[in-house]
Amino acid sequence: QVQLVESGGGLVQAGGSLRLSCAASVRSFVGYNMGWFRQAPGKEREFVAAIAWNGGSTEYSNSVKGRFTISRDNAKNTVYLQMNSLKPEDTAVYYCASSRRFGVGYDYWGQGTQVTVSS
Repeated sequence: QVQLVESGGGLVQAGGSLRLSCAASVRSFVGYNMGWFRQAPGKEREFVAAIAWNGGSTEYSNSVKGRFTISRDNAKNTVYLQMNSLKPEDTAVYYCASSRRFGVGYDYWGQGTQVTVSS
């Protein structure tokens, strides 16, 4: 069982930055690969970024590549999403999720945190 709690969302102007955090309550955080997803109103949830259990591999969607950075601190059981150069189209609820396999099979999800980017 993995419990995930996101934080760090908020309202920011276009061009600004936010850092999201996802704290995991789990016996062995290093056993999990982690991902960030987002869902905008009226749209399906979409993949944003993923990081392997040891931070050795990362993946990004084309829409955020070069602007967002995923990282993790296994000592703190936390994964981060640094979001720079934010655009209004980044507005969404952001979710973190865990998986036993890198990039697929996400089976535990957080409750989400709202990010709103104003133009």
